[in-house]
Amino acid sequence: MTAVLVFYFALTSELALMASSLKTQLLHPKLRAMVHLLTAVLFTGLVWFSVIPWSFRWYGLTIFLALQAVGGLWTLVRSAMEEGSVSKMNILLRSTISLLLTFCAISPALIFPTYQPVAPTGNYTVATARYTYTDEHRMEQFAANGLPRKVTCSCWYPENTPRGATFPLIIFSHGGLGLETSNESLFLELASHGYVVCSIGHPFHAFWTKSTDGHTTFVSMAYFGELQMEDARRDPHQSFRLYQRWLATRTGDINLVLDTILQNAAEGIEGIYPLVDTTRIGMMGHSLGGSAALALPRQREDIDAVLALESPFLFDILAVKNDSFIFTEQPYPVPVLNIYSDGAWDHLSEWPQYEKNFALLSDTPQTAYNLHLAGAGHFSLTDLALASPLLVRMLEGKQPERSSVEYLQELNRVSLEFFNRYLKDLQPASPIAFNAYP
Repeated sequence: MTAVLVFYFALTSELALMASSLKTQLLHPKLRAMVHLLTAVLFTGLVWFSVIPWSFRWYGLTIFLALQAVGGLWTLVRSAMEEGSVSKMNILLRSTISLLLTFCAISPALIFPTYQPVAPTGNYTVATARYTYTDEHRMEQFAANGLPRKVTCSCWYPENTPRGATFPLIIFSHGGLGLETSNESLFLELASHGYVVCSIGHPFHAFWTKSTDGHTTFVSMAYFGELQMEDARRDPHQSFRLYQRWLATRTGDINLVLDTILQNAAEGIEGIYPLVDTTRIGMMGHSLGGSAALALPRQREDIDAVLALESPFLFDILAVKNDSFIFTEQPYPVPVLNIYSDGAWDHLSEWPQYEKNFALLSDTPQTAYNLHLAGAGHFSLTDLALASPLLVRMLEGKQPERSSVEYLQELNRVSLEFFNRYLKDLQPASPIAFNAYP
């Protein structure tokens, strides 16, 4: 809302100046200078008094207004000169350029408006912590420095808990180009009900991730290109090779984080570690991150339950034969909840990488659940739907049928009930409606 008001103020100012110039056929440089200075001062005041929360959204506008202010000061202090008339075409051209620059400068704030995650419903207040772990056994494949891979995770956990209390641990892996905060509403909800949730920012897979020493790592363009060209129906052999590569990176990061947390908990190291119940561990993830989460129970025996948000069982693909994926026939070893939006639900029978997901709809084991959030899009399962409704609408090509908050609240509800059942042995008063959207 703040971004819209700032945009309207800047737009109105430029339109008023344009109208005045067109009427008089004069550019009014000193009037423009005063308006630009006033705009810069007002914006600075709003930021200074925290009316506008400072963030990356305002970098472009700040630079633009600063340049306009410097130009305005120069105009006001230089010697006065007679102003000659200019053509209306010249005025329109100058005004159009100014409006375009203003729009470009403020567009990050319009695309990513300030938002709040969905309010948690649990009794615990939630605290956060961040850790960066180093994997001495893996060299960083996306960088030329030859250094061990470093992985950062953000954690949400119950605050002010009874002495000696421990809580189930849940590890989250973000989507193909996600962030470690991509599902913060879900993390807050689970932590408020007594879970320690750690979300991994996979370096070079995340859009960006920042380590605890302040170093920012952006997505690898090579990896980004692989995501764009992957097509399981066109070239399943190539897709299989990419899946193996991506999952090796993701599961390596997850195992590093999980093993480090378990070791630190066993050694009584300060931080979140004393809060972790090392005997109750869940996994969850979105899209490619969900595929990585689904892989963990195949690799280790200490995972108790998995929640996958629109994720294929990529790790269960063993080979490609006659241009078709060959999936393992081994039963899935732990309880699993698969949640889908319209983005994949209607294509489960068409997309080869989702073959096992589709089979679970008709041949469903007792501990495998499926939920379709009708009318939702792929990113409605993440907080991006709150952070940038405009971007989500552009990416998905349609408006979700329900509000973003409603979908996230429903996601929070069923996720909590699922993990309560399998990580806390809490049976709900009535059967969980996992197989349909209420």
